[in-house]
Amino acid sequence: MQVALVQTTLEWENPSYNRALLDKKLSTISPHTDLVVLPEMFTTGFTMQPNSCAETMDGPTVEWMRRWAHQLQAALVGSVAMKDNGLFYNRLLFVTPEGGVSIYNKKHRFTLAGEDRVYEAGSHRVIIDYNGWKICPLICYDLRFPVFSRNTEEYDISLYVANWPAPRIQAWDVLLRARAVENMCYTLGVNRVGIDGNGLEYPGHSQAVDCFGNYLLSPQPLEEVFTVQLDKEKLVEARTRFPFLNDRDPFTL
Repeated sequence: MQVALVQTTLEWENPSYNRALLDKKLSTISPHTDLVVLPEMFTTGFTMQPNSCAETMDGPTVEWMRRWAHQLQAALVGSVAMKDNGLFYNRLLFVTPEGGVSIYNKKHRFTLAGEDRVYEAGSHRVIIDYNGWKICPLICYDLRFPVFSRNTEEYDISLYVANWPAPRIQAWDVLLRARAVENMCYTLGVNRVGIDGNGLEYPGHSQAVDCFGNYLLSPQPLEEVFTVQLDKEKLVEARTRFPFLNDRDPFTL
């Protein structure tokens, strides 16, 4: 699987501007790409004021994602501030080239920023089957909670979209590798760059890690689209040779 990781700046609470910005970046992506990963809240930045900029499932961003997924013939994934039945969600959208949309509502809201006072919590994890791969998509703060992401479904890829600020970026780097090793899976992390409307700096560090904790893409500081190749046969071989997941503890979440 060829994956494009889109590490970008974001204009604060300006969905139309950010879609136009991303139009330019997506137009450079290789036609052989299978999956394109955008950051958390890629239309607004990590805003706690969704009243002015949240969208609905029949709004322009979902249609924009469908159009680009079809044009690229690749799945497109990222999270958006979304309003649904009068409630706000930090909602991850996974859009296929055929126009199908899978959703995951962020489970762990970032209380330090007051996300829990603004957005509703998701109730369950989602595993997506795509092109013969099982993908577990998660959002930013979820990374700090290993029980929620424990690989009980034999998924192949854990995927984190984020707005993870500079003061805690060492934790991002450490935890992405930990999630890859403990779950014997590829782990992808896509973070934004730049300064948001609250004056917080984001240093990027988007990366890709194999099931042994080795970098396929080391943490990157620049605004750019990065491409990585994931090999399903190598993953199966590694899990067969080192069947660590067979010894995991049973639990109920």
